[in-house]
Amino acid sequence: MATANPLPGVEIASVPAAAPLLALLAPLPNEQFKGVLANLSACADPGALLIATAGESSTDSIPAFRVVAAPATKFSWILTAADFVNAFQLAQEHHARAILMLGPESSSLGLPGLRALVDSVAGAAADLVLPCYDLPPHAGLVNSAILYPLSRALFACPARFPLAIDLGLSLRMAERLAAAAQRLIALNQSTAPLWPVNEAAAAGFTISEFGAGPRFLPQPAEPDLSTVLPLVVGSLFSDIEAKAAFWQRPRQLPSPRNHPHAGPAHSPDPATDIAPMIQAFRLAYTHLQEIWSLVLPPNSLLGLKRLSLTEGAAFRMPETLWARIIYDFLLAYRLRTIHRNHLFGALIPLYLAWVASHINVTASGANPEHHIEAAAAFEIEKPYLVSRWRWPDRFNP
Repeated sequence: MATANPLPGVEIASVPAAAPLLALLAPLPNEQFKGVLANLSACADPGALLIATAGESSTDSIPAFRVVAAPATKFSWILTAADFVNAFQLAQEHHARAILMLGPESSSLGLPGLRALVDSVAGAAADLVLPCYDLPPHAGLVNSAILYPLSRALFACPARFPLAIDLGLSLRMAERLAAAAQRLIALNQSTAPLWPVNEAAAAGFTISEFGAGPRFLPQPAEPDLSTVLPLVVGSLFSDIEAKAAFWQRPRQLPSPRNHPHAGPAHSPDPATDIAPMIQAFRLAYTHLQEIWSLVLPPNSLLGLKRLSLTEGAAFRMPETLWARIIYDFLLAYRLRTIHRNHLFGALIPLYLAWVASHINVTASGANPEHHIEAAAAFEIEKPYLVSRWRWPDRFNP
């Protein structure tokens, strides 16, 4: 059953079987735009697709495509609340039966991945279709360290990239996301991230994943970690807080992943110098004890002390310790234990310690995906989070 109509004045009518698929593309240079159209034409009959983009575009090479103007938005390195509102409005206006959203730099998405996305959406395989990108071992580590394991443990969703920028949406999924986006826009947060996985899980909608292959992921205009981590992780923490009644209920967890995209598809990354990361962690251990003690219980502080004494290649962040750190920072976010800017500032050196540990693990020859799948620690430690959420004073010294 679809959710209530989130957009005043927009009627949700039955969709005819011959209705087109709407493909909403982030603006691209014209040559790249033509390349994406060429790939789309190889995946589906151009007459069955409606292309929407806010960029200047030309269909001279494939005139069978129908292209309409999408409202201008501030497309960035992630899909934002405004993008989802636009997608739903366009789908309603043009009587589309489902939606493809292709984010910035979508010309780097290969034909096999694009075909898998189109086939999943056209076949109504799920309400939400997400890509599993094939990235270099040391790319997307905020996702690997925090976003993926939290989404998996709390929302029982195995999607490897819960904040993906290429999506397939059923109409009811688009409707629900538009409703969530409207709430953010009302708070003057039109450029805020939205969490489709969480919305789909809370609504009981179906989710599927497809192998997207290699893809260039656009970078934020300000790639500094002190800007990116509060924006993304803070947004996820806020959404988790809003859906606490949902994720605290027991539910079946997803099966372990098979890592079909892990392996020799990429050349090994050049050796990464982890010394500055470890030094930043040790410096924080010396100077942030007072702040960390407000967020972390004594056992975690003891674990960090041991870690601070570990040298070089032996530096390893225990999976259980990392899971509890993230859970404790999530709780501190909810309780406003300290100012949230200071909270994320105190999390950054701990995240760098996890990254240094991850690099050491992969340098030893381990498959990076196997280490990331140690996210199972988040699932094992979920009762710890639920207990602290319900009785936050229980662990106070």
